[in-house]
Amino acid sequence: MKALLLSKYRHLEIADLPNPTPGPGEILVKVAACGICGSDVHGYDGSSGRRIPPIVMGHEAAGRVARVGPQVTGWSEGDRVTFDSTISCGTCAYCARGEINLCDNRRVLGVSCADYSCAGAFAEYVIVPQRIVYRLPDSLSFSEAAMLEAVAVAVHAVSLSKISSGDRALVLGAGMIGLLTLQALRAAGCSTVYVADVDASRLKLAKEVGATETLHATGDDLVSEVLRLTNNAGLDDGPQWFERLYSREPNLMKVVLTPGSV
Repeated sequence: MKALLLSKYRHLEIADLPNPTPGPGEILVKVAACGICGSDVHGYDGSSGRRIPPIVMGHEAAGRVARVGPQVTGWSEGDRVTFDSTISCGTCAYCARGEINLCDNRRVLGVSCADYSCAGAFAEYVIVPQRIVYRLPDSLSFSEAAMLEAVAVAVHAVSLSKISSGDRALVLGAGMIGLLTLQALRAAGCSTVYVADVDASRLKLAKEVGATETLHATGDDLVSEVLRLTNNAGLDDGPQWFERLYSREPNLMKVVLTPGSV
């Protein structure tokens, strides 16, 4: 198969690699679309330390089932699917409780570190365990489905912030996750969403997708801008973790932070 191989830092090449064969409980997916995560960019330049070459990166993907391995049930060739980026073991105590993000033996697609190397989806085919595969509706395109993980991050951030209809919020950072968080806040009924960044081009996008106001500021200047826009009222009360983080600025409460990368 053809794959985009990170053969050394800052060097990607189209390589011919053997077609992978699914083992017990595994599914071979023919990749139709794969997103480029910020963590892949940091893997490319070596700054993350989690993409040790040679490695096929990529973990935000969708496609069709090409082949099923032994002991796989409920899936057939041609099924439209997407999948988690994190491969949990499915057997440890955390997995048994549904806390797969804490799995003792978790791996991430497209990651190569000191502990393991797991080929990702910048390739024609990728193998994933059936337990992390999800069926896609016909109404959702593969390119849209490749963004589901990023969308899920934004939706989860909003759910943790306990936004109520009519609330006001501030999103720090107008990258992809920040822009998706902005849209998730709007969908949750947040009436006013401010977006702050130090990159004017990103703020332009934020305005286009629904930001009430964009703030080209940081630090104390950002606090001053928020207080100015809200007539010194600040934002709505936020979760205790954020109140502790910003204890010296009691009027700046509800802020949805953009989460980190894989």
